[in-house]
Amino acid sequence: MKDGFIKVAAVTPKVRVADPAGNKQAIIEKIEEAERERAVAVVFPELCITGYTCGDLFLMDPLLNQAKEALLDIAAETNGKNMLVFVGLPIAWKGRLYNVAAVLGNGTVLGLVPKTCIPNYNEFYEGRYFTPGMKEAEEVELTEELKVPMGSRLLFCADSIPELKIAVEICEDVWTPAPPSISHALAGANVIVNLSASDEITGKDRYRKNLIEGQSARLICGYVYASAGDGESTQDVVYSGHNMIAENGNLLAEAERFLNQSVYGEIDIQRLAGQRRRMSTFIGQTGGYREIPFHLKKEKTELTRFVDPAPFVPGQAAEREKRCEEILLIQSMGLKKRLEHTGCSHGVIGISGGLDSTLALLVTVRAFDLLGLKRTGIHAVTMPGFGTTDRTYDNAVNLIRRLGADFREVDIKEAVRVHFRDIAHEEHQHDVTYENGQARERTQILMDIANKENGMVIGTGDMSELALGWATYNGDHMSMYGVNASVPKTLVRHLVQYYADTCGDAELKKILLDVLDTPVSPELLPPKDGRISQKTEDIVGPYELHDFFLYHMLRSGFGPGKIYRLAEYAFKGKYSGEIILKWLKVFVRRFFSQQFKRSCLPDGPKVGTVAVSPRGDLRMPSDASSVLWLSEIESLESSYVR
Repeated sequence: MKDGFIKVAAVTPKVRVADPAGNKQAIIEKIEEAERERAVAVVFPELCITGYTCGDLFLMDPLLNQAKEALLDIAAETNGKNMLVFVGLPIAWKGRLYNVAAVLGNGTVLGLVPKTCIPNYNEFYEGRYFTPGMKEAEEVELTEELKVPMGSRLLFCADSIPELKIAVEICEDVWTPAPPSISHALAGANVIVNLSASDEITGKDRYRKNLIEGQSARLICGYVYASAGDGESTQDVVYSGHNMIAENGNLLAEAERFLNQSVYGEIDIQRLAGQRRRMSTFIGQTGGYREIPFHLKKEKTELTRFVDPAPFVPGQAAEREKRCEEILLIQSMGLKKRLEHTGCSHGVIGISGGLDSTLALLVTVRAFDLLGLKRTGIHAVTMPGFGTTDRTYDNAVNLIRRLGADFREVDIKEAVRVHFRDIAHEEHQHDVTYENGQARERTQILMDIANKENGMVIGTGDMSELALGWATYNGDHMSMYGVNASVPKTLVRHLVQYYADTCGDAELKKILLDVLDTPVSPELLPPKDGRISQKTEDIVGPYELHDFFLYHMLRSGFGPGKIYRLAEYAFKGKYSGEIILKWLKVFVRRFFSQQFKRSCLPDGPKVGTVAVSPRGDLRMPSDASSVLWLSEIESLESSYVR
């Protein structure tokens, strides 16, 4: 539960139809297993105490009476266990029979949630037995000593974790046009559990999976779905135990069907709370709900869920290719519109032979092709300086010519030397003035060529560089339209790779692959033995770490402590804790101190859920203090022991 993670379980015991005593033992065994796994919310299938397929046996007193006895015994088993348990059974009340989820914890029954939507179509005929559940809670007498609330509008709230609120719906409820989980979520529930008995027919598993993922996304919640499996009667239908755990549209765990497989996962309720806070259209409606408190001991939750070390890059090749094509189209369509609006038929772009300028040129070529403009209207300028190597120079020249753009070369060395003399700077003094003087000279050249050609300067800087402030103010920081402004460095590489793989031009592919193989560098310091001497990641740190930090800070609103924990888990075996902390501190310092550069960025198209445009996603004051964030990192450093 540390950092907002709670471990949950969706469990399918092997039931015996109409045998509550036998099913009680099977359920207790699964509860003990879940306790060993340290799950704090354990969800069983619909009517699991009796079995879902009892038919007319549901109308017989012996079954109902023994089911209630089994419920009380199972509840007693939760005493001393740090968990909330959800089991299903039929409950008779006021002359009606209800299909109920019983919520158990601290050795007792905390509440009963009846099924709201009773299916009575196709193979389902629950309407023969069960009455739709009431919304407002009523006090139900389970024994002379025990009265518990029953109603669909119950929220189960952990006393030690105020942000954790759990609500229940049952099977068919989530398949309806207006599932109860909608009002549950608006009332504050951030974890929905579903006790289900969904039978298998061909293709239904895909629909069911999409349904659960979609509901968790729509409601910005965790969703735990436990379904009936092997052991139910197969008189007419078969049950597969298709258990799932989802969080905000992402499937965290899924059981292999037909095995009665338990699944476990950690739901990040802190992340869910952050997403809801920032979504202004998620408007709570708390009326009519009753909160039922329960006790949980707050413990650290060991992570078993997948934490993506590259959150901006899809892991599956097919999805990655689709994403790359989509981003290239968004970038090129954004530039196309700007060129159309300004009546501009000329683009000016500086080409260094590095990744960012390569991607920007590829995007510009696409935009010109979409407009039906000649590629010779793209004035691609290479501007060798003191740090330019033969490799990057050759790649720049070959790329421009292969793409059919207008090639121009302006050697900046002499102009920069004149500038150094004008400002009394010694050329051998390789400091920030030495580096930035070159960057600003290049930008001046591009801007003036744009004036001469009545063209537009296309910016090349990517989002990772903007987040770190790794750009020369009014140098490469400035352009007339920045096509890469919301593309992180880890994704730039994949976009260029995708273009290389799909361009159908062997020579162009060869050039692009060599660009990909070249170390990232601004090339502002003289090379050593003809090789790049200034590698960006040696100075500011690995971009894969910075992109990870950036994603979790801006997308989820996490603090350094949680980001560090996730990074240590995601990059285990690649980066030590000390290294992660070192670069996390660099990231925070630079992110805060360099906001003034982002506050005056040129326009550029948003391509993903994270962006740093001052007109879009990031409205951050340029003078915000980083003390709060850095103090948390320093606390981690002081307590770090290996």
